[in-house]
Amino acid sequence: MIIMIAAVAENNALGKNNELVWHLPNDFKRFKALTTNHYIIMGRKTFESFPKPLPNRTHVIITRQKDYNPEGCIVVDSIEKAIAVCPENEDSYVIGGGEIYNLALPYADIIEITKVHHTFEADAFFPKISKSEWLLVEAETNIKDEKHLYDYTYETYIRK
Repeated sequence: MIIMIAAVAENNALGKNNELVWHLPNDFKRFKALTTNHYIIMGRKTFESFPKPLPNRTHVIITRQKDYNPEGCIVVDSIEKAIAVCPENEDSYVIGGGEIYNLALPYADIIEITKVHHTFEADAFFPKISKSEWLLVEAETNIKDEKHLYDYTYETYIRK
């Protein structure tokens, strides 16, 4: 299955200047738990936002740069090729950024959202989830605390 996973603000903001604009440690733990030992599909800018490749995951990077070849990663030039290199019988995760989410949406089976209950100034946004195409099947709300400055909800959507 193709699963899109993202932390998204109330205004669909993802980040600004290739960085997240909030810090939710529990969301990082959830992201790691869900994506570990799976293929993760991302754009070049998302890959470059990491200090190093994420451990125990196969990185599939989409870029138009012909000579881009980071060690240990699979590099392709389209969402279709990215999906094609992932094992058919396993879950693969699309992890961003905004342009890649837009390209991947028609192929996604599940969307895992961490909805951050705040609005932020941003330059990257998650596509709008159409209620006619997607069904919210699970929601778990978490209240802000000393480590989390904002309330947030884990939401799982499946394609209708």
